[in-house]
Amino acid sequence: MTAIQREKMDYDVVIVGAGPAGLSAAIRLKQLDPERSVVVLEKGSEVGAHILSGAVLDPSGLDALLPDWRSMDAPIKVPVREDNFYMLGEAGKIRIPNWPMPPLMSNHGNYIVSMANVCRWMAGVAEGLGVEIFPGMACSELVYEGETVVGVVAGEFGRDPETREPGPSYEPGMELRGKYVFLSEGVRGSLAKEVIAKYQLSNGHCPQKFGLGMKEIWEIDPAKHREGTVTHTMGWPLGKNAGGGSFIYHLENNQVYVGFVVHLNYANPHLYPYMEFQRFKHHPMVADLLKGGKRVAYGARAISEGGWQSIPKMVAPGVALLGCTAGLVNVPRIKGNHNAMLSGKAAAEAAHAAIAAGRQGDELTTYETEVRSGPIGKDLKKVRNVKPLWSRYGLVASLMGGGLDMWLNTVGLTAFGTLKHKKSDAAATGLAKDFKPIDYPRPDGKLSFDRLTNVAFSFTNHDENQPAHLVLKDPAIPIAVNLPKYAEPAQRYCPAGVYEVLGEGQDATFRINFQNCVHCKTCDIKDPSQNITWTTPMGGGGPNYPNM
Repeated sequence: MTAIQREKMDYDVVIVGAGPAGLSAAIRLKQLDPERSVVVLEKGSEVGAHILSGAVLDPSGLDALLPDWRSMDAPIKVPVREDNFYMLGEAGKIRIPNWPMPPLMSNHGNYIVSMANVCRWMAGVAEGLGVEIFPGMACSELVYEGETVVGVVAGEFGRDPETREPGPSYEPGMELRGKYVFLSEGVRGSLAKEVIAKYQLSNGHCPQKFGLGMKEIWEIDPAKHREGTVTHTMGWPLGKNAGGGSFIYHLENNQVYVGFVVHLNYANPHLYPYMEFQRFKHHPMVADLLKGGKRVAYGARAISEGGWQSIPKMVAPGVALLGCTAGLVNVPRIKGNHNAMLSGKAAAEAAHAAIAAGRQGDELTTYETEVRSGPIGKDLKKVRNVKPLWSRYGLVASLMGGGLDMWLNTVGLTAFGTLKHKKSDAAATGLAKDFKPIDYPRPDGKLSFDRLTNVAFSFTNHDENQPAHLVLKDPAIPIAVNLPKYAEPAQRYCPAGVYEVLGEGQDATFRINFQNCVHCKTCDIKDPSQNITWTTPMGGGGPNYPNM
């Protein structure tokens, strides 16, 4: 085949992903040198379209990046006024008092926000400084010179849906080249996955662990609304089937964020994370809050949960991993946006110093050093044993042992050293014959909803005249292996109903409804045969979150 010819554009720094990490890096680069050429490429139809986060924002990252943000009309208006923790049973609840909680668990001084709207605002700040931001520009591949990453290919359209070769309306896209490339794609980014494998960046580190976060926005009865209230729960309905919990955040305009996280290291392949979320809303505490209200949006995304032990090496020749791409989430605090911003700032400072010294295409080792020894590392080291304790010994052990360890870490001590993560989440999946199927109640259409109805509230869309971006390494495995061994869990772990098994026995077939995909990446993570690869669809495809 004839080599594809593409136009080239050169920049000082090319940034993939307009999330909090990428935008922070762009802003900081321009703060340091207004003449620095910086481009941000975003696969969503607009900045914020693919941003889904809880979110209670720790403003420390923003304070470091934009100290005057409070006077800049930022969409950060709702301070946390009340913190609640509950352990749920099927019909009741036990309030966990705040006083035994380690200080780092307090939300005092934090804000309930829409990170989609925060990123839209940050994009405006970046553009005001001269950053070029191109939404709808999916980055489909990396550009190498020898062993060095020198850029990305963005804006490719028109490959044939069947052959994946250039079709009659093919647009080759452009090569955007930089002295350094920053990957801030979020969790399980496709380019970052390639970089991590190519340069063996995970060697010597624990496997990354993940959770699946699902979220709805509800408009509720004003009489029940308590602006600034933050509630977290654990226990029912997951019980011993899986780790995880919920969040309920009261923001402005009588709206609440209702979210549910399921740790993806669960063993029972019959578990149906989406239906666990829907069942949760029928708990009396939650049902009473939501009755009379209406759901206005839905979305889902994977969350990195490995923490300190699972952060890979973050730099390779010409490229750096930022934010959730590197796994900088503080799991017990359910917060990563502040660390994403700090990582973007640190990467920008390292690249600025390197370029000013006449360097390019090398490893930004000062960035990695700052992440591991600076505020991000200190934040993550204090909580490093909570997730491994939960994975090994369950919720109660995690609460007690993890709480003790977090208290000790406030004075630089630890009860456990550094516990290791064991299996990947895919390898943790058990055989279907060893577990009982779970009988889930049917959604009632008032508090709980079927997946396809809810997916419509993610406003996701993909052009059907493109190759499916969910690629099977071996098309036979879903029916020949995953179905008999694991009851093909893709039917259940996907929160958007992308995967279906049609027919039975020898007539069974596997269907991929890629148009439904909300880009959560769960399939790439949890498939027990590691047979599904999530790739980037054409730019502009995917969810269109309004204010997630």
